[in-house]
Amino acid sequence: MYRSHTCGELRETHINQEVTLSGWVQKVRDKGFMVWVDLRDRYGITQLIFDEERTPKQMMETAENLGREFVIQVKGSVIERESKNNNIPTGNIEVLVSEITILNKSKTPPFTIENETDGGDDLRMKYRYLDIRRNPVKESLIFRHKVSIEVRNYLSTQGFIEVETPYLIKSTPEGARDFVVPSRMNEGQFYALPQSPQTFKQLLMVGGMDKYFQIVKCFRDEDLRADRQPEFTQIDCEMAFVEQEDILNVFEGLTRHLLKNIKDVEIGDFPRMTYDEAMRKYGNDKPDIRFGMEFGELNEVAQHKDFKIFNQAELVVGIAVPGAASYTRKQIDALTDWVKRPQVGALGMVYVKCNEDGTFKSSVDKFYDQDDLKKWAEVTGAQAGDLICVLSGPANKTRTQLSALRMELAERLGLRKADEYAPLWVVDFPLLEWDEETERYHAMHHPFTSPKTEDIKLLDTDPGKVRANAYDLVLNGNEIGGGSIRIYDKDLQALMFKHLGFTEEEAKAQFGFLMDAFQYGAPPHGGLAFGFDRLVAILGGQETIRDFIAFPKNNAGRDVMIDAPSKIDDEQLKELNIKLEI
Repeated sequence: MYRSHTCGELRETHINQEVTLSGWVQKVRDKGFMVWVDLRDRYGITQLIFDEERTPKQMMETAENLGREFVIQVKGSVIERESKNNNIPTGNIEVLVSEITILNKSKTPPFTIENETDGGDDLRMKYRYLDIRRNPVKESLIFRHKVSIEVRNYLSTQGFIEVETPYLIKSTPEGARDFVVPSRMNEGQFYALPQSPQTFKQLLMVGGMDKYFQIVKCFRDEDLRADRQPEFTQIDCEMAFVEQEDILNVFEGLTRHLLKNIKDVEIGDFPRMTYDEAMRKYGNDKPDIRFGMEFGELNEVAQHKDFKIFNQAELVVGIAVPGAASYTRKQIDALTDWVKRPQVGALGMVYVKCNEDGTFKSSVDKFYDQDDLKKWAEVTGAQAGDLICVLSGPANKTRTQLSALRMELAERLGLRKADEYAPLWVVDFPLLEWDEETERYHAMHHPFTSPKTEDIKLLDTDPGKVRANAYDLVLNGNEIGGGSIRIYDKDLQALMFKHLGFTEEEAKAQFGFLMDAFQYGAPPHGGLAFGFDRLVAILGGQETIRDFIAFPKNNAGRDVMIDAPSKIDDEQLKELNIKLEI
């Protein structure tokens, strides 16, 4: 038996008991006549004591020569600790060691295994197995486990069945790039790793499994950000014989369940907002509604003066920044420089200070009088003491720029509080979006999303105006889930493929199996997928997902610990009938 108790388990009630502990050496403090060792495992830390009066000389020497991260087993008696430590649960006791066995020695680790470590991101990624020993990473992985258990519990009580779908599937041209896998037994042919189990879960609905879910790995060969990985996890769900409202109700329930059981937070109504409204009010389709600063469109009150920049703009739009009228000119110039960065791309910024005495001071006083600026304040909802920030230019581009500024200001003002949760449904997305590069429409979500019934007639005449039966769940400015009511009629699906630029032959080659299935009594169905990594990070109070993944990739999509991706030898390439041209 390697241990009778864990290193986080012992209390005063265990005093005088003989125990066996195993773990890693966190720290050694040698006073010459006495040695203390902090022994750590997943559950906590227990202090061990060796002293020259009660400990044999050979064992004292062993204790004195222990290194950080040595794996040891000790036997001994639990005694009361003289100098108690209220910072750890085991701080009132220690173990007087009677036997010690070194199970494995350790090299000195390249960074300290402490909550606050001296290791940078790259170093910790290279030695991720050591990083996992640190409390912040360990606790994040345990937290992820707890969330997954609550997801399974909730969905199971709602009648969902977990079904595994294949990882080796057919490559399709829509969406992000596929990761492809060569087939040795089928020369010149390739599998793809799934970007989602979309078609399989629809086929499960055809098969009568009317409530399906899966916590599943998905793969996309795309550029990475802090909240993206080439392999990621979804809570993938599908339901038959449902309308949009049924799905929204079920997954509002899941979100409430997680917030209550994981964070002990009660959530009331989930507001609904159309895609058009979200873009108009916040400049993006996943707005953070924990704070205000809604957009105010100023064309009517700011154009037709002598200010050419505004007069020539498609959109003039501003936000009221609460309490920021006190900003100095230096602070405002810094904001202007921030929006002019290449990442944002604005050409400049106009500002108006709403003074406490009801007057206004702006960077365009030459062109606008007090009455004009008062109208700006009314449109943006600015109060005395606020600062109005105004951008102008092409409508879509300017909304995106102002959205970035809104989020940056909220961060600086401390308005994005990790312990506040504001969910939101965004609905009525466009079905199609025009791609300038390919000069054709692409599905905004995927080609199996159903159009709004009343908009189907527009597919032939004005496809850009067709709304999708699609919805996203937003939490604190992050899209945590998205889905749609699916097409289940073969003719409508064929029409959709036509508008996406597929010939009949291409549609049959790519998706013939799904079209065939629709001929055998496909029920109305729809679903949703949560981004599990992102959901866990937000519930854990973080914006980035990497610490909630055991072995993440870096920003270049590499696993620096195992050095992947890597070359394979010529013999393997030959077996796969692949020739590399150098």
